[in-house]
Amino acid sequence: MKNAEVFKAWGRILTGYYPSISIEITRECPLRCPGCYAYEPEHLGEVGPLRSLVDHSGDELIDRFLDLVRRYRPLVVFIVGGEPLVKFRELNVLLPRISDMGIGVQLVTSAVRPIPRAWARIKDLRVVVSVDGLQPEHDERRKPATYERILQNIDGHRINVHCTVTRQMVGREGYFHDFLSFWSARPEVKKVWFSFFTPQLGGKDKENLSSEDRENVLRELVDLRRAFPKFYLPDTVVEGYRKPPQSPDDCIFARTTLSFTADLKSKITPCQFGGKPDCAQCGCMASAGLKAVGDHRLLGVVPLRVLYNASDAIGKATAKIKTF
Repeated sequence: MKNAEVFKAWGRILTGYYPSISIEITRECPLRCPGCYAYEPEHLGEVGPLRSLVDHSGDELIDRFLDLVRRYRPLVVFIVGGEPLVKFRELNVLLPRISDMGIGVQLVTSAVRPIPRAWARIKDLRVVVSVDGLQPEHDERRKPATYERILQNIDGHRINVHCTVTRQMVGREGYFHDFLSFWSARPEVKKVWFSFFTPQLGGKDKENLSSEDRENVLRELVDLRRAFPKFYLPDTVVEGYRKPPQSPDDCIFARTTLSFTADLKSKITPCQFGGKPDCAQCGCMASAGLKAVGDHRLLGVVPLRVLYNASDAIGKATAKIKTF
């Protein structure tokens, strides 16, 4: 994050606004990926399973979505799902309009269908394609969003590749080297990054990594950075993965990002994962990066987290005053 962006975000916090909002734009997804947090029973709590919600389409979706953006005035909007490309017609309208408002967008997709060519010309739009490991595992877990289909559907774009590390990828020599070799060689790819699978408290998912697995993967990934310039893994994120926030209240990303589900009114708490995430095993890259930033000591004395907490308190008080 550049200094100018930091000051803008700080300004939003001081005035009682969230720097970013995350929106599950649809309840629908043609994939049935093992371990997908959005479709876990705990994700939305009492609101109910994601697929049970009433979501929106057409002009109603466009209007409701823009109402949220205007109300909360974020610097960045994260568009997730479900599968956002299910709503590509509405996004053809929404994305240019959000860009014209000077707001950045990060859209996360499986690339299960073609990404409209016009999106490549939209300012401040970042398209992130989720890939679940090397082709054999990915194609089994993410069909119909296979490698073959992804490569067809990202043609003409510049995208980022994101991979969530799961236990199925661990213990195979050269696995992450081969993954980075394949995707770094693609001209469409700007950056590649990894997160770690984050379970719910008490979760017994097959995707869970042990603490030893996690540390071994981190060491391997750190060693691979020099060989693959497109691979994004700054030291701050490494440190955040090793010592993640211990609770949502301790997580700067959770506290600065307001998350909505597909009815565009219900909030996802305590963070994007919903339910009761096991923060001790958090694998969210944004959470890891901001944890390390919060621990940094200004002039070697005051942790930036202290300044954030003070700013957040001022902002919340300001917001209360505005409601009167």
